[in-house]
Amino acid sequence: GFKTVIAAEASAKVSFRLVHKQDPKKIRAAFQKFVKERIPADCSVEFHPHGGSPAIQLSYDSPFLAKAKNALSDEWPKPAVTTGSGGSIPVVGDFQTYLGMESLLVGFGLDDDRIHSPNEKYELSSFHKGQRSWARILDALTR
Repeated sequence: GFKTVIAAEASAKVSFRLVHKQDPKKIRAAFQKFVKERIPADCSVEFHPHGGSPAIQLSYDSPFLAKAKNALSDEWPKPAVTTGSGGSIPVVGDFQTYLGMESLLVGFGLDDDRIHSPNEKYELSSFHKGQRSWARILDALTR
C-alpha cells in the first residue's frame, strides 16, 4: 500500500561563487549564522567545510590581457571578448595571494557546449585552436 515517510535526516551540499574582495571565511561564517538563526529548535545542524578560496580579478588594463588579446587575433576571426566569469580553481587565487602573480584564464568553449551539464561537449576544432592560441599567448607574453 501507499506509505508516507518523513525522513529523520537530511543533508545538503552548498557552494558559493565569490567575487573579487569577498573573504571565503566571512561568507562561510555568514551562511552558518543565517542557517543557525532559522533552524527549528528541535533540529540540529552540522557544517563540514571543504576548502574556500578567494576570487581574483584581472584588471582590464593589464598588459598581460592586452598581449593575450592581440595573440588571439592571429588565430580567431573575431576579436577576443573580455568577460568576468565565476569559477573555482583554488590555485589561481593562491598565485595572486602568495606569489603576487596575475592569472589569465582563457576559455575556448562554445555557448552550446553546456559546460558541467550532463550533456557537456567540446568541439575538437575548439581544442586544437585553443592549443595553438596558448602557444601564441605564451610567445606574446615573453616579449
